[in-house]
Amino acid sequence: MEERIISAGTKVKHPQFGIGKVEHVEEYHYVVNFDSRGIVDVSKKFAGLEVLGPKQNEDEFDIDADEIEKAVERVLRKWNGIGEVVPLGDRWSGGTLLLQPADPAQKPKEIPIENFFHKIVMLRDRLRVLEQNINSNEKLSDEDKVNLQQYITRIYGSLTTFNVLFRNKEQQFVGEKGKE
Repeated sequence: MEERIISAGTKVKHPQFGIGKVEHVEEYHYVVNFDSRGIVDVSKKFAGLEVLGPKQNEDEFDIDADEIEKAVERVLRKWNGIGEVVPLGDRWSGGTLLLQPADPAQKPKEIPIENFFHKIVMLRDRLRVLEQNINSNEKLSDEDKVNLQQYITRIYGSLTTFNVLFRNKEQQFVGEKGKE
């Protein structure tokens, strides 16, 4: 099978993640920014990646200040361990989460919502890293990668209950139904 060459700037379609743009090309994978999922590493061997449009003209610069800022943030996060700033919804600031046991003889547990929210965001970030590791893994077959990705998507769907805590909708969990 002849290896196809997809260059940065190419518009592509993934069967699970939808439409995206190849941000840059690594040795074994493409770094693709999908409209519905964000940055995902896609193996060069993955046959399900469909090329939708050619790379932009080399002389054209279709990047704006927001895209540059996002790219710099991604690099800083990747190499310095700086996480994305995810604000808690205003109505929850300063609030507490109360865990009330059924037995009235036992004491309830109060947790600051900010602490709970931070744990939820860390979980989300670790799932994203897991996705990247799956996509860039050379030993997994394409079918295994898709199966694992679908499982992670179902995990995201299970976590949509916590979306009420997020200030920004684009930072919320998206399950299978939210991708349609």
